[in-house]
Amino acid sequence: MPVDPDGPSRSAGDYSGARPDYSLTAACEVRGRRLPSRVLFGPHATNTSPDRTLGPVEHYRARAAGGTGVIVTEVASVTADDRPYEYAPLASSCVSDWASTAAACAPALVLAGLGHAGSQSSSRGLLRAPSSVPDPATRVVPRPFAAGEVDALVQAFATAGRAAVDAGCGGVEIAAGQYSVLRQFRSGLSTPAPDDSVLVAVLEAVRAAVPDAWVGVRLTVDELAPWAGITLGSSRATVDRVADLVDHVVPVRGSAMSVAATRPDAHTAPGFMAEACRAVRDVVAGRCAVVLAGSVVDPVDAQAALDDGLADLVEMTRAQLADPTLVATVRAGRTPRPCVLTNQRCRVRDVRNPRVGCTVEPSVGEHPPGGSKASLLSLGDSNDAFLPRGERPRGKRPRGEGAPEVLVAGAGPAGMEAARTLALAGRAVRIVERADEPGGLLRTIAALPGLHRFARLADWYVDELIRLGVSMQVGVPAPPDAQIVATGGDDVGLTPLAVLRGARIDGPVVIDDPLGDGTAVSLAEHLAATHRVTLVTADQVVGKQLYDLVGANTRLQQTGVERVLEHRVVEHHADHVVVADVVTGTRRTIPGTLVEAGPLRPAHDRTGRLVGDALAPRTVAEAIREGRRAAEEVLRAG
Repeated sequence: MPVDPDGPSRSAGDYSGARPDYSLTAACEVRGRRLPSRVLFGPHATNTSPDRTLGPVEHYRARAAGGTGVIVTEVASVTADDRPYEYAPLASSCVSDWASTAAACAPALVLAGLGHAGSQSSSRGLLRAPSSVPDPATRVVPRPFAAGEVDALVQAFATAGRAAVDAGCGGVEIAAGQYSVLRQFRSGLSTPAPDDSVLVAVLEAVRAAVPDAWVGVRLTVDELAPWAGITLGSSRATVDRVADLVDHVVPVRGSAMSVAATRPDAHTAPGFMAEACRAVRDVVAGRCAVVLAGSVVDPVDAQAALDDGLADLVEMTRAQLADPTLVATVRAGRTPRPCVLTNQRCRVRDVRNPRVGCTVEPSVGEHPPGGSKASLLSLGDSNDAFLPRGERPRGKRPRGEGAPEVLVAGAGPAGMEAARTLALAGRAVRIVERADEPGGLLRTIAALPGLHRFARLADWYVDELIRLGVSMQVGVPAPPDAQIVATGGDDVGLTPLAVLRGARIDGPVVIDDPLGDGTAVSLAEHLAATHRVTLVTADQVVGKQLYDLVGANTRLQQTGVERVLEHRVVEHHADHVVVADVVTGTRRTIPGTLVEAGPLRPAHDRTGRLVGDALAPRTVAEAIREGRRAAEEVLRAG
């Protein structure tokens, strides 16, 4: 670790590890607690509850049913004036939800996430911080904590911890990482007098309040700002001080100046916290468990970390969003649905307040409060539902067995998801693809920077369809009688897809970006090595829909891409493009060949149950969701 994404890997079922007692997926004992596995499902914003409660229990229950060992709930603010985002939970409003979640998730160890965002809170609350240093993102000046207010803050953590344990949680995890006032007290970026005394006081108070419960801490050990911030070297003393107060520590990185660095996208290789984790493990010397975080999304990498002695537990949050049954799937010797590390659906802490989702797993975020299922096969009815027909226990008849074969046209993300959903329900399925191999746009976009994991998703779908007995035909035109039509949209003109499929461009390139969804950004990165690239957008910033705005624009700057903001293309010719300022209308000419990074055109000449780009311009997430829903409609129809 970091792991070569294209290097050799173990077979799907080879995750047992060199040390049997450190198997990723086997039940184990850690700190005197019996855990179903060494996999942790970590805290993350969900935006699922407008009344500041915890949100749907089903979100956590699904991962517990899938075999995860430890679940840390969404971080709840310990004081009412702290509201880091619109739908952030409040500890005093979460008691009944903690109780329901703990009961629903047994035997997994459920820990209540507790925190205070300090200067990184929102203007909906009172911004209090160690000093009046403005927040680097919002420039809002917080009010410094008075001495008595620090004491009240410490007591608020202890009170919330006691409430969570009384509700039935096995313990708590204290947030002292990215969005935390406890990090801010330790950082020269946020206060002229940094120290770890407030963090230690909080942990001592919580430990005293819940002496027999599990207490963990998510601790920033590197703010990536060595001129004033927390560094791995300066964190060693802090780790040493807290090791005797906690049952686990999760080393993380980042600050308010590097928000995307904590859970980055696929531009950053998985396992980036490995060496920091090793350093922390050396300091704690067995006094508490150490958890490896840092984009660990593949079970083989998680097991390697355990084998190498990096950690006692491995956080695989995004991996379990992508596949809620990850642990059970690995135990069964199969490969889980892969996380593609785009962050486009799961990172929802922004001003738009979107509900948590997942690019590859449509069930994420679909569960309303109360936990009812939103679809027939949102998570699979049971572990048996994920077995091929020949492996299901005797006496269990899959739904739809004996029904007519379903014909699916198109083996892109929508078509393959539809075929898999139908096959899981026991229906005979035939899928027809006009290209020479299945995968559709997944394989095409995998050539772009940061999107290479989409090729893994395509391979996973193919393996699943083979496992489930789906008949696949490639190089065959779409038949007119297909029940589900997922044949994609029409690619007209010089588009990113045309470029990726080999269209030749001589000289400079001008990319028109009407969407701001990352397509143009990725193509610009891709072409910058061989062409002079100009990216034109009507927006005030390139890639406005991206979570990692700073990282994306930094990469464009580093690769020499010129960004022309608040302009739109009004003319294009063989060797130049004319753009106009969206406010003044002033025109300028940019030399180069135009590439239009707009949406595909829907296929209006096709009939049947259209899904994905065949129906309307779709993202991968939308295509997969529509494919599943189309399959469910077929199943309901009988």
